[in-house]
Order: sequence, then C-alpha cells, then structure tokens
Amino acid sequence: MPVKGIGTYDDTNIFARILRGEIPCRKVHEDAWSLAFHDINPQAPTHILVIPKGRYISMADFTASASSEEIAGFLRAVGTIARSLGLEEPGYRLLANVGEDSGQEVPHLHIHLFAGRPLGPMLVR
Repeated sequence: MPVKGIGTYDDTNIFARILRGEIPCRKVHEDAWSLAFHDINPQAPTHILVIPKGRYISMADFTASASSEEIAGFLRAVGTIARSLGLEEPGYRLLANVGEDSGQEVPHLHIHLFAGRPLGPMLVR
C-alpha cells in the first residue's frame, strides 16, 4: 500500500531496471538489501549511488514500509561501502533527495555518497 502523499512505485524507473539487470552498472557493492554503483554523471571524484533492493520511492516510504531488517541492512551497507572505499578520512557526504522540491530525479530511494575533494557547504548560507 502506498504511503500517504508518496504515490505508487514505478517499476519502469531506471534503478528498478538496473536491479533487474536490464541496464548495466559499475557495481561497487551488493548484498541482500542494497546495490551500490558509480553514478553515470558524477558530481565529485567519488560519486556512488546506494539503493535498496525493495520497491521504495523515498526515505519516507522506506522508513514507513520496510522491515527493521531491511532498514538496518541498507544503512549498514552505506557504512560498509564508505569504509571499503577508504572514505572515513578525510570524509564524505551523504545525500538523499526526497520529492520534487529537493531535486529527486528517480522515484526510487537512493543515497548519494560523494567524496574525493573538499565539498564545501551544502546550501548557500
């Protein structure tokens, strides 16, 4: 059942197609809960997308609908990826856009992992 205000999951979105193997990706990590791959239009020297394997549109949808095991597995995967890529020092940024006003382009929950240079402030101060 869709979460109020979130809509219905679209099985034709690009990340759903990547998960089904219809579109290739440069995989960084895969486990039972997540798939991580290089962004095709990187905004930093390291730009990884981490997506849950379930049909979730946004963080609101995910936290309302996913099991505790899925949530824990997905979030642990994000940390595992950052550690495996050696990003703990000097640091990295995580970003999850939710909805049109934030600039979410693909209606499948995804976390951007940016690193590889000083990233500066997130928003204009």
